[in-house]
Amino acid sequence: MSERKIRNMEDFARASGISRPTVSKYFNDPSSVRQTTRGQIERALREFDYRPNLFAVNLNRRRPKNIGVIVPHISDPFYAGLVQQIETRALQEGYWAIVLSSQGDRQLEEKAVQTLLALKLSGAVMAPLGFESDPGLIDSLRDRMPLVFMDSRVGHETPFVGTDNLQSVSLMVAYLCRTGESPCYLDMPPVNRNAIERKDAYIASMQRLGKAPIVLEISARSWEFEAIGFEETNKILDGAGFPTRTVLCANDRIAFGAMAAAYQRGMRIGRENDCDLRIAGHDDHPLSRYACPALTTVSQDYAQIARTSLDILLQEIQEEDETAAKTERAEATLLEAKLIMRESA
Repeated sequence: MSERKIRNMEDFARASGISRPTVSKYFNDPSSVRQTTRGQIERALREFDYRPNLFAVNLNRRRPKNIGVIVPHISDPFYAGLVQQIETRALQEGYWAIVLSSQGDRQLEEKAVQTLLALKLSGAVMAPLGFESDPGLIDSLRDRMPLVFMDSRVGHETPFVGTDNLQSVSLMVAYLCRTGESPCYLDMPPVNRNAIERKDAYIASMQRLGKAPIVLEISARSWEFEAIGFEETNKILDGAGFPTRTVLCANDRIAFGAMAAAYQRGMRIGRENDCDLRIAGHDDHPLSRYACPALTTVSQDYAQIARTSLDILLQEIQEEDETAAKTERAEATLLEAKLIMRESA
């Protein structure tokens, strides 16, 4: 190993005796240079123990192969699954994903968007908070680069990929009514359009079946869904109790809290006739199968949400490169969910 200090790619090019453009071409795509030149560069890399700053190299491109990703909670297995799918697919296409989390906080989401605005990126995929998001700031991001919303959206001017809430909730309501007492609906905080759409879908589905909808509203706007489900269920059980023995929760995390509160009071949850409650959720959260009892839910295809979001983004990036003009597309891609029948309902 040489003791010569190599600080940057210019130093490496001089030390290896290869032109700077050829070295840069190699780091962009090793197969793009001749085999003999590639071998010379790789020997020099070993000799000088040089590792280029590929992030800086990428940013120096006219169109850097970096994309931004913003999600509400990277610790939530649902969003972690989306991020994993995006990162894997992006790497296959030669892109790096720069992932930021808003942690369910408006100010942190604003900082995340401002960070993406400060970087040189090809585009971005975002799961916005929803009603707490700053529309003007997001418009600035969309004006700067191709942008795709996934899971939730702000406005209708940006391409969106998510679950068809009317289909998914209707599927669950029909199942619960078919197999037992019709469900009441334990709401989720009104943080985004999913919350509104799912509640509306429950009401419409019950009315279509000739049933009276019963919505148990939640006024809190926190993303601490498990805690909210737990607290709201305790309040309900401290009072007259649930109005029916079947509870459909707006999402699985609300259901986790409701199940914990009921369990602590010695209540049995399940499909059997001697159980006190049936509880169902929505999302097929990665932990729902490990709840006790395992949670009946509807499964969002998060892998397809992530893949489709990135496919649309890459298509928009390509079109922008080819036309040198931003195309206005704001179609919504809604994916169907599947019923997952487990022991809780």
